[in-house]
Amino acid sequence: MRSRTPDRLCAEAVELARTAAEEAALPGKVGDHVEVVADGDRVVTHYFASDDPGYRGWRWAVTVARASRAKNVTLDETVLLPGPDALLAPEWVPWSERLRPGDMGPGDLLPTQADDLRLEPGWSGEEEPPPNSVLSEEMAELADAEDADVSAGPPSAQPTAPARGSVTALAEELGMRRARVLSRYGLHTAADRWDESHGPKTAMAQAAPASCVSCGFLVPIGGSLGQAFGICGNEFGPADGHVVSLAYGCGGHSEAAVMPKAPRPAAPVVDETLVDELPLREAPEGEDEADLGHA
Repeated sequence: MRSRTPDRLCAEAVELARTAAEEAALPGKVGDHVEVVADGDRVVTHYFASDDPGYRGWRWAVTVARASRAKNVTLDETVLLPGPDALLAPEWVPWSERLRPGDMGPGDLLPTQADDLRLEPGWSGEEEPPPNSVLSEEMAELADAEDADVSAGPPSAQPTAPARGSVTALAEELGMRRARVLSRYGLHTAADRWDESHGPKTAMAQAAPASCVSCGFLVPIGGSLGQAFGICGNEFGPADGHVVSLAYGCGGHSEAAVMPKAPRPAAPVVDETLVDELPLREAPEGEDEADLGHA
């Protein structure tokens, strides 16, 4: 049990504790005596303020103890501890959690783990799609379940029932049922803008390890523009949510750098064939070290 009342002899050993703190600290960096705390029976810790500018609010903690029925107080340990108002370093955060969208610059590489949940295997060479693929039966059942209650009631109960098989329905499905669409000139001007902002001639693309055409974060788009552009889906990439050229690239490429496993340290090599000579004492001037023997 911890004693609430400090031992009298241990509490009076302020100078002993200060001497120990001054030996551990730099000269002149031990401040005033702050408090004394009882850690147990005949075990007391003295706290001294730290005057070091780099450790503002920290305190030197010197623990002294006394044996049962003994009058001599002995030193236990000396350590520098943070006080209530100490300036502390922020809590360690892994790099993967510190990274924020927009932090990547030209030449930076963003490694992706092999089991990154944002990526899934592409074509595996087998007829069966992967379980997490949009073509798998499980994903299809989930999609049907999610879309089951989107439009309540049969098609006849809807305000405007689509006329299936008509040219108008086909045009609406293809996104062409609009008063006007982009002309060839409009498509070219849009492509020039996108290629200038996120194209192969940008500084980011010049320093990228690979282009977007082979990146798993690329979201394809339809139409004729889909042959040269796509949408970036990497939230940490500099072009997240933007239309990018297939020749564009950045350090967040899905296959840029897979995080390697931590290497195992090599086994220690002990050479037992040689003997190291260790002198027992320093050789006086004029005396040969070989005459002193060795261990």
